Amino acid sequence: MPLIQVDMFEGRSAETRREFVAAITRETCRVLKCEPPAVQVILRDVKKSDWATAGVLWSEKK
Repeated sequence: MPLIQVDMFEGRSAETRREFVAAITRETCRVLKCEPPAVQVILRDVKKSDWATAGVLWSEKK
């Protein structure tokens, strides 16, 4: 059973999240030749103040 965990910035709508997990599930089933009930997706929202790239918090990027 594939388990896919996605960390992303908070603030996306429920509709966007539904569309995203549907697309991930479709592509996972296509590539791995499995059925949709086998695919688990966990979305985790992260604040920009809790995420940094190259030593700079995203909340401080201009």
